[in-house]
Amino acid sequence: MLDELVPAGAPWSGIVPRGHTLRIIDLHGQQAVDFLCYNAADPEERYHAPNTMKAAGTIFLTAGHVLYSDIARPIFTITEDQFGGHDTIGGCCSAPSNRMLYGVENCPGCRENFLHALAQHGLGRRDIVPNVNFFMRVPVLPSGSAAIAEGVSPPGCVVALRAEMDALAVISNCPQVNNPCNGYNPTPVQVQIT
Repeated sequence: MLDELVPAGAPWSGIVPRGHTLRIIDLHGQQAVDFLCYNAADPEERYHAPNTMKAAGTIFLTAGHVLYSDIARPIFTITEDQFGGHDTIGGCCSAPSNRMLYGVENCPGCRENFLHALAQHGLGRRDIVPNVNFFMRVPVLPSGSAAIAEGVSPPGCVVALRAEMDALAVISNCPQVNNPCNGYNPTPVQVQIT
């Protein structure tokens, strides 16, 4: 149904019909992909990180795990995962967080990409919630400390998600260059709906 290249640092959004599969391919490796999803018919129902983590019993998502909504309904199921352990806690980067964490000005991030993509669907700032980060690692130590780690996904790495309802998928192909999540070198990814 769809096969698109998402340029380095760019947003993407689309409707994935129930029963169809969304495939995200990390073409060059080491590329984080921030992800949000919503009920396409009623976007007030959207991805909910706590429900997803509680049901999975882990903060690292892989094949078989379900992305649940705020009313505990499945939006997507991860059906294929060549990475293993996608992050649920790191959230998205933004121009304000880049200024706060790295002291850089005018350095937009995934939040700005989300705003751009959501605007095309009549959504905005109030609709951004804590997101999934595909192909990204945020290890948590026994002390509770955590930090974004260097991207380790190999070229061609795939994650595939089956839509459990007609779902709006929103992607930020992360533009971050101030931490190692993209190996300091953002690259394109491929998005397919089958």
